[in-house]
This record gives sequence, C-alpha cells and structure tokens, in this order.
Amino acid sequence: MELPINKLNKSFESRIRLGIMSVLMVNEAMDFNSLKELLNLTDGNLASHTSALEKAGYISVNKKFIGKKPNTSFSATLEGRKAFTEHLDNLEKLINSNK
Repeated sequence: MELPINKLNKSFESRIRLGIMSVLMVNEAMDFNSLKELLNLTDGNLASHTSALEKAGYISVNKKFIGKKPNTSFSATLEGRKAFTEHLDNLEKLINSNK
C-alpha cells in the first residue's frame, strides 16, 4: 500500500502554488493583479508560479484587452481541480493516519 505522503502532488508543494490553486478552486477566474494582491506576491513571483501551473495543465490563462489595457486572468482547469482535490484528500489522509 502506498503511503499518503508519497501521493502528494509536487506541483502543489510550494505555498504560493497552493495559494493560487486554493483561490482558483473557489473563484471561477481571478485576474493577475487581484491574485497578486490577495497572495501578497511580486509580479515575477506570481508569473513564474502561474507559468509552472499552466505548463502542468492545472490552470488556464486568458489574455485580453479591457479598453486599451491588457488583462490576464487565470482559472483552474478540470485536470487542475481533480489534481488539487486529490492532493488535499491525501493531505487529509496523512494527517488522520497520525492521530
């Protein structure tokens, strides 16, 4: 039997990626600046972590213009929602196995 700790998803080990996915699980979408403010991140830090989550297929990125200003927003993909839910389930199993 595989231990719950071995089932944790490495993509969510970073507290920042954990935070991004947590926000996107309860919001349909979140724009770059709102996510940056909410998680208290720099532009570069948020960009690098969202890029990694996008590359893994866990979030989608939507770029558009609002008036003449560019706007980037993020949303969790179905694959990302499933992977994050499994990660949280395995965290819960790990916690409960040590009670």
